Amino acid sequence: MELTQSQIDQYNDAGYLVLPDVFSAEEVEVLRHEAAEITREHRPEIWREKSGAPRTAFGCHKYSEVFRTLSSDERLVAPVEQLIGETLYIHQFKVNPKVAFDGDNFPWHQDFVTWHEDDGMPEARAMNIAIFLDDVFTTNGALMFVPGSHKRGMIPTTPKENNRRWMDLADVEAMITTGSDIEVATGRAGSVLMFHGNSVHGSAGNMTPLPRRIVYVTYSAVSNAIQRPTRPEFIAHQTFEPVHATPPAAFAEYAESLRT
Repeated sequence: MELTQSQIDQYNDAGYLVLPDVFSAEEVEVLRHEAAEITREHRPEIWREKSGAPRTAFGCHKYSEVFRTLSSDERLVAPVEQLIGETLYIHQFKVNPKVAFDGDNFPWHQDFVTWHEDDGMPEARAMNIAIFLDDVFTTNGALMFVPGSHKRGMIPTTPKENNRRWMDLADVEAMITTGSDIEVATGRAGSVLMFHGNSVHGSAGNMTPLPRRIVYVTYSAVSNAIQRPTRPEFIAHQTFEPVHATPPAAFAEYAESLRT
């Protein structure tokens, strides 16, 4: 899958891009089922809300054949390679369920500041690409972005709750002064969201009965491999094998075999 020049321009201007209807309903059904199975497990890679509801399942491509197969899908790898201009490795893989009625908020933050300060990633030559497993509305915990914020570069911040590098509120207040300074990334299940490591983003909690499950893959340029990791390997991967893109039909056929 190749981005058009218009899509590249949109991404470069806003720091994020939504690509509608990339994965079929049948593929999404398989991914939903696998995400549900994984988040029932109790293992160190799965972090939970205070209520016990799943918050993040890290590194599941390491122990799930479904997500391992997905992680090399050309529909994810090729657009990132196109923007970064180099062979990639997987820095992080995770599922964020944001369950109905119970999914908590993620405060405003940039991802690269954590990748740089806590993992030793040299440059912001890495980015996230995500698959919506549910319809994402403005009301069920969609990601919110400050468009163009990636152009400001990394904004230093100190670790806060649970050692997370949420942005300082003064920096957020300086950046968001009106509602038009925020855009919300919505789309149907099967849509794909890409965003820059320095894009300022966050999400509200989910108080609706509509789940908002999203799979995220963070790809980094192989030459940009992390140098001084402080986080567990299942969060910041410490093997840097290049990802070789597989045709979309490979995952589609695999998903179909699981449904029959």
